[in-house]
Amino acid sequence: MNVVATKVSLTVEDIGASSRFFTTHLGFREVESGNGYVCLRRDDTSVEIALSERDPELPPRPRKGQGLADLVVTLTVTDVVAEHARLRREGAAVSGRIHHEPWGEQLFRLVDPNGVVVQLTEWVPPAGAPEHR
Repeated sequence: MNVVATKVSLTVEDIGASSRFFTTHLGFREVESGNGYVCLRRDDTSVEIALSERDPELPPRPRKGQGLADLVVTLTVTDVVAEHARLRREGAAVSGRIHHEPWGEQLFRLVDPNGVVVQLTEWVPPAGAPEHR
């Protein structure tokens, strides 16, 4: 298998609100849009985020405890501390402080207006640990 691109497709209630969140706070730009659909991309990665409205012909959404338990869009960054400070200054819905994992990952989460959870993470190896890529 040769993966040439990655796209995360999210169904949201308000496409405009999520699009503004990703473009304003996370550096994405709209590269394609149509009726009930927006595709976002950053220039420094091949990952795309597609936002679409819920298809009314699909069955109703599962209730809590059914379907996917959690969905988190994770973006690996180079300076999670600076990003945390910037996003708090911008008024983004940052959930708490930076969390440090014992294996060297530093992370925090924020939530877009439609409830999409985005995690920003950075690998900071503990002393004596091998470099992670």
